[in-house]
Amino acid sequence: MGKIHAPPLAEQLCFDLYAASRAVTAAYRPALTELGITYPQYLVLIVLWEHESLTVRELGEQLRLDHGTLTPLLKRMESSGLVERRRDNADERFVVVSLAGKGESLRQHAERIQCDMKDQLGLDPQEFEDLQTTLRLLTSRVSP
Repeated sequence: MGKIHAPPLAEQLCFDLYAASRAVTAAYRPALTELGITYPQYLVLIVLWEHESLTVRELGEQLRLDHGTLTPLLKRMESSGLVERRRDNADERFVVVSLAGKGESLRQHAERIQCDMKDQLGLDPQEFEDLQTTLRLLTSRVSP
């Protein structure tokens, strides 16, 4: 029986996605380090800048993160003054996350970071939109 050969790395879509994700995340690092936050913290802040406050469950759905990953991240963010967590007044089973002073003050940097990243990617507006559409389609097709 012949040996089965796996396709080489150069033919693996999973590697291209992984490499692109790492490269883009690394491109954000200098700006985020300057602000004293990590990339996952930045993603939480982006969602809260848009929605002001959400339950941990809602935040997890927005970010596609499970409770076990999100809770330690939020605890660290709360310790550093980026967010506040409190029990929902209407239903104490839920924890509501909202911006704290430091998290709110970083909002002013969001547009600059977004513009800098678009420039770094070197995509024209249509290429940027096409890439987002493709990535969202791919995500929706492989998500449970």
